[in-house]
Amino acid sequence: MPRILTINPGSTSTKVGLFDEHTVLFTQTIQHEKSMLLRFERAMDQLKFRQDAVATCLAEHNAPLSSIDAIVGRGGLLRPIPGGVYAITQDLLDDLACAKYGEHPSNLGAFLAHHLSEQTGKPAFIVDPVVTDEMRLLSRVTGLAGLQRRSVFHALSHRAAARQAATRLSITYEEGKFVVVHMGGGVSLAAHDHGRVVDVVNALDGEGPFSPERTGALPLLPLLDRLEAGQFTIPELRKIVLTQGGLTSHLGTNDLREVERRIEAGDQHAPIVFKALCLNIAKYAASLLPSLYVDNVAQADAFVLTGGMAGSINLTNCLTDLLAPTSTVLVVPDLGELRAMAEGGFMALHGDVEVQLYAHTPRVHCDDFL
Repeated sequence: MPRILTINPGSTSTKVGLFDEHTVLFTQTIQHEKSMLLRFERAMDQLKFRQDAVATCLAEHNAPLSSIDAIVGRGGLLRPIPGGVYAITQDLLDDLACAKYGEHPSNLGAFLAHHLSEQTGKPAFIVDPVVTDEMRLLSRVTGLAGLQRRSVFHALSHRAAARQAATRLSITYEEGKFVVVHMGGGVSLAAHDHGRVVDVVNALDGEGPFSPERTGALPLLPLLDRLEAGQFTIPELRKIVLTQGGLTSHLGTNDLREVERRIEAGDQHAPIVFKALCLNIAKYAASLLPSLYVDNVAQADAFVLTGGMAGSINLTNCLTDLLAPTSTVLVVPDLGELRAMAEGGFMALHGDVEVQLYAHTPRVHCDDFL
């Protein structure tokens, strides 16, 4: 049975996991001292440091490289590309090395996988990077000429959850139409149409429902009035929108479990915020249905709820009540990034998906997906 090693470098940690197709052999989060990371000027300068950390981890878990059949690294900041599984090529590494499209520790994922691939001769991949972009032109157009909507969402989680939902419906992902809702610190939603993510509600750009930490979409003119009145600066507003909104703004916590405890304890405000959270998520999920009807009017196969907050029975029951009249609602427990990366690797090894080449993939243009 094949084994896949997954490596996900983050801002202060490197997550490592070893999987076979049915079993998690181990996962470990290697925490890095902030003082150590501050010694490096750029993320790419941390490569040797993180390589040593991964090697130590494998030794501690008695996982020799000879036992691994493929390595999957976290996809970093590349140019916008269709999602899927990509072989790690020199062109891909070159773009990451010079941070051509942005500097982030996730850029190290491909390098860490490539390093082990060179030692073993086993294939190395990235899967559904954060720059996944398959949106239609119609989904990009806004009411202000020159300002387009962007595709930024939890691509790895979305596709893994949609594939699981398709299996439960006895169809393939490429045969189905899904609205996927990833509910974590931010809530991202996307319309998946026969294997392509044709529209995205971009939580990072301030779109969509509020979440544990993000404000979501806000009434624009009253917000501009507050900005003009000097209630906050633009940097302060950016921080509020991304990290101090939603549950944090209303209740002072980003932990949904704490909100549910307050409701049980008789808090009067918490139930209102919780129900508003459900309503907001459901409204934006339903708003994506027309994006699945552009080419034909076939009904969506399912709403798919995933992410950390999908572990709340109260939340998923509330969303099911609101969305079930429109389509089937399926709850898919959050696989986690490491397992989702491994699933992509297994599909590549079995030939269930085409392994794409970054060098030969044309840059996505708006009219590519009309």
